[in-house]
Amino acid sequence: MRLMVDSASKVTGSEPALPGMPEVIDQVAVARLYGEPLFAMPHDLYIPPDALEVFLEAFEGPLDLLLYLIRKQNFNILDIPMAGLTRQYLSYVEEIRHHNLELAAEYLLMAAMLIEIKSRMLLPPKHVADGHEVDDPRAELVRRLLEYEQMKLAAARLNNLPQLGRDFLRAQVYIEQSMQPRFPDVSVSELQEAWANILKRAKLIQRHKITREELSVREHMSMVLKQLQGQRFVEFEHLFRPERGAAVLVVTFIALLELAKETLIEITQAEAFAPIYVRLAYTPS
Repeated sequence: MRLMVDSASKVTGSEPALPGMPEVIDQVAVARLYGEPLFAMPHDLYIPPDALEVFLEAFEGPLDLLLYLIRKQNFNILDIPMAGLTRQYLSYVEEIRHHNLELAAEYLLMAAMLIEIKSRMLLPPKHVADGHEVDDPRAELVRRLLEYEQMKLAAARLNNLPQLGRDFLRAQVYIEQSMQPRFPDVSVSELQEAWANILKRAKLIQRHKITREELSVREHMSMVLKQLQGQRFVEFEHLFRPERGAAVLVVTFIALLELAKETLIEITQAEAFAPIYVRLAYTPS
């Protein structure tokens, strides 16, 4: 069973409420169990020895504890009932002193200040020479509490802002830059091997360039007639030049056919399988 002890309720419940102080709803309750008030301590209740230390770790100092007590009891911070506040604060300090004397030192200093303010308020007010009353003894405490509350709220707003390392991470990219270029170390044998590979790939690549040679039939007809000039007979094979390629041979043959068609030449053969001869056509005078 988990039980949360409400120390402020325990203090206010042990004594009657002071005049002018707001009434606490659970004034006579000694503890709360799952939010419900308990009006008597259970006989089998076990409270860990460090329970109060855990509770006090939630406060950042005496001012934080004072502000907690004021806000919990709904006191007016500009008109603090010092008697009730001091009584509640001293009950906390008394518990702290038994558990952690080092932690209680700063709390004891604030307790002395509260007792001093309470004592000064019990004295009759003094008047200065001009007839005005002196400042309220609580003024300095109120000023410090208001400033602390402002700083606490500002710190909470700052804590809600996104923080590097907690809510997001900064992306970092390392780019190596050097003022002087770094050239790789290459040996002579590696260069020779690379050059040999290039030559080997070049031999595997073959290119064929195809060009179109323009050959004129009329031009070859003139060449054949020129060859036959002054010749009685010219053997058919002597009119062709195989070294010039198949295209020239074809055009020359077509030229001979055209000349024979136009009866400019005569193609004769003495007998079967005999050599073929070509001569200019005979024109009677």
